[in-house]
Amino acid sequence: QAAAEPVSSSDAPEDGPKESSSVSQNISDADAFKILLEMKMKKRQKKPTLPSTVTELDTEDGSKVYVVGTAHFSDSSKKDVVKTIQEVQPDVVVVELCQYRVSMLKMDEKTLLKEAKEINLEKLQQAIKQNGVMSGLMQMLLLKVSAHITEQLGMAPGGEFREAFKEASKVPFCKFHLGDRPIPVTFKRAIAALSFWQKVKLAWGLCFLSDPISKDDVEKCKQKDLLEQMMAEMIGEFPDLHRTIVSERDIYLTYMLKQAAKQIELPRASETEPRKYIPAVVVGVVGMGHVPGIEKNWNSDLNIQEIMSVPPPSTSSKIFKYVIKATVFGLMGYGCYRIGQRTVQFILSMPAAQSYLQKLTEIRSQH
Repeated sequence: QAAAEPVSSSDAPEDGPKESSSVSQNISDADAFKILLEMKMKKRQKKPTLPSTVTELDTEDGSKVYVVGTAHFSDSSKKDVVKTIQEVQPDVVVVELCQYRVSMLKMDEKTLLKEAKEINLEKLQQAIKQNGVMSGLMQMLLLKVSAHITEQLGMAPGGEFREAFKEASKVPFCKFHLGDRPIPVTFKRAIAALSFWQKVKLAWGLCFLSDPISKDDVEKCKQKDLLEQMMAEMIGEFPDLHRTIVSERDIYLTYMLKQAAKQIELPRASETEPRKYIPAVVVGVVGMGHVPGIEKNWNSDLNIQEIMSVPPPSTSSKIFKYVIKATVFGLMGYGCYRIGQRTVQFILSMPAAQSYLQKLTEIRSQH
């Protein structure tokens, strides 16, 4: 940054700006790249001092991947992410987010806190429109779990991802990648793995979640992410659901980290200069619950095509879909009936209406 930014006139001698200008004009883009790269390499620690939550992994071509296991509602996790990025000066930062949740990176804490607490009909309709009835309802129920933790702690989720985004922008030539499988795929595969009664049972458990949570509880869960631990307790009796929500995403995250860890090309002074590659340094920011799975899958040949496919809806899903629709329309119809009934009763109780009805009765009796 010092090499790239001009010196302000108030802090420099009178002839300083002219010298700075002449120097900057003589530096080519390739030279500027090299200077920034050298600065980055000097800041990169050969033996970095890393938090205990970091797991170091290596690739066959010498690249290094530092996986930071985090709790999604933890201040200390945010500090771990910042320290790791500053120590290793990565070429790529990969976070456990997909394109459907990327908006949380640029929102401030206050807005996110408000968004997380407000689960309304509009959000439900949007989730259903985006993911289908079953997956949309599942997404809203999981949002309710997240909102419950948010309300208990007064802390918005994803703070470690926002810190990773900020720190990555301060590192020269550092790319920022989204490493999680798209939410619609995860929810649709999760729904397809459950029977009709399993869906009802899971929805019931999520709807009546109300156990209090303290900040101390969050820090105690540093060895297993709080949100995923709560989910694991609820889905423990459904191994197929655990496979789609946790195990398959372990595979996907591992695959994305390995893709990010491919060797990087050094800047060239000209097109004629031969290409040179060096091992990459990658920082991965994921929930602590995914770290064992990433370690387990690291040396395996991974194919994510199978876990990206969405199976057709089962018969139980179709039945549940029609039951939900029938229930919604039934409640709407009953609501309209009750409103109409009360409106008629209110009109008939008015003095003017009673007087009019009395006159009608008298006219009828005369005839």
